[in-house]
Amino acid sequence: MILLFRLIRESFIFAFQAVIVNKIRTVLSLLGITIGIFCVISVFTVFDSMENAIRKSIASLGSNVLYIQKWPWAMGGDYPWWKYWQRPETSLTDMREVEKRSTLADASAYMVQVNKTVKYRSNYMENIAVLGVTQDFDKVWKFELADGRYFSPTESASGKNIAVIGHEIAVNLYPEGDPIGKKIKIFGRNIEVIGVLTKEGEDFFGNSNDKVIFLPVNYFKSLVDIRDMDATIIVKAQPGISNDELRDELTGIMRSIRKLKPSAEENFSINETDIITKGFNSLFSVIATVGWIIGGFSLLVGGFGIANIMFVSVRERTNIIGIQKALGAKKFFILFQFLFEAIFLSLIGGILGLLIILILTVIISNTTSFHLILTQSNILLGIGVAALIGLIAGIVPAYSASKLDPVEAMRIGN
Repeated sequence: MILLFRLIRESFIFAFQAVIVNKIRTVLSLLGITIGIFCVISVFTVFDSMENAIRKSIASLGSNVLYIQKWPWAMGGDYPWWKYWQRPETSLTDMREVEKRSTLADASAYMVQVNKTVKYRSNYMENIAVLGVTQDFDKVWKFELADGRYFSPTESASGKNIAVIGHEIAVNLYPEGDPIGKKIKIFGRNIEVIGVLTKEGEDFFGNSNDKVIFLPVNYFKSLVDIRDMDATIIVKAQPGISNDELRDELTGIMRSIRKLKPSAEENFSINETDIITKGFNSLFSVIATVGWIIGGFSLLVGGFGIANIMFVSVRERTNIIGIQKALGAKKFFILFQFLFEAIFLSLIGGILGLLIILILTVIISNTTSFHLILTQSNILLGIGVAALIGLIAGIVPAYSASKLDPVEAMRIGN
C-alpha cells in the first residue's frame, strides 16, 4: 500500500512538472483529449437532457393509456396515408360502445379539438385549442385545477355552456383576476368559466394545457359538426392490466363495432406512447454513434499526443531511470510510474473538457428554456474514457522505460 501511494505521488508530481515545464507542448498534446471528451460527453449530455424532457412529456400522456384513432402514430419510414385517409372517423357512438363492452378499462373518454379565437370584452387570444370532451376526460388526461371545478355528470350529459380554461388564457383575458363565473366568448357564444387549470409550461413537443379550453362535448357538438372531425377515444387500463391486454380487448370490441369480417383489415388504429419512445430511442442511437465517431478521432489524436509526451519524458529521465534501477527498483515500479503519469496527463485533458461542458450547461440552462444537466454517469464516463486513453497511450513508453538496462540508461543519460 505504501509503495502504491509512493508510485501515485511520484507519478502525479512528474505529470504536473511535465505540464509546468513544457507548457505549450503539453497543452497542444492534451488538446486532443480535451476536444474528444468534450465532443463525446457534450453529445451525451444533450441527449440525456432531451431524453429526460421527452420522457416527461410522454409520461404526461399516460403510460397505461391507449388512443383509438383514425390515423396511426408513426416515426419515420413509409406512411401509407392514402389508406388511412379512407377510414371512418372515431365517433361518440364508438366511445359509448367501448365504455359499455370493455371489462379491462378503468375509464374512457372522447376528445375532439378545433382551434379558435377566444374573447373576453376587448381582450382576445388567437389559435386557442378548444376541446370537446366527455365526462371522464379528467380520469384519462393529466391536469390539475388551480381554481374552480370540473364539469359535473349532469352538466356533461345536458351539454351546459360551461368551460374550464388554461392558466395563460386566464391571465391574458382576465388581467384583473378571478375569471370564475365570468363569460368567455367562443364561436360567438358566451360561455361561463367554471375552472382554471394549474400553470404547467410547455413540454418538449411544445404542448401545454396553459392554452386550452375544455367544453362538454354535448355542448361542443351543438356548435360544430363533429362527425367529420379527427377525434380520439382515450382508454385507461385498470390497475394490473397491461397495455397489450387492453389493446387485444379493444381491437376485438372495435372490430365488432365496425362489423369487420375476420379476414378484413382493421379500419382504426390503437396508439400508445411507447411508439414515440421507441422512435426517439432509434434516433438517439444513430446520433450517439455519430458523436462517438467524431469524438473518437479527437481522442485518437489526443492519445498519440499523450504517447508523444511520454516518449519524450522517458528520454529526458533516462538517467533517473538508470539510477532507480541501480538502487533496486523493479521493472513494475518503473512501468507503473510512467503508466500513472500517462493516465494523470490524460485525466487533466479530460477534466478540462468536462469543465467546459459544465460551464456551457450552466450558461445554456440560465439563458434558455432548455434545461441541460451534466449527469454523474456522464462525468464518470468522461473520466473513465480519459483514463483508458491515457492507459493505452502510456503502455508502450512505460514498457520501454521498464526494459532499460540501468548501466546503459545512466550512460545515455549522461
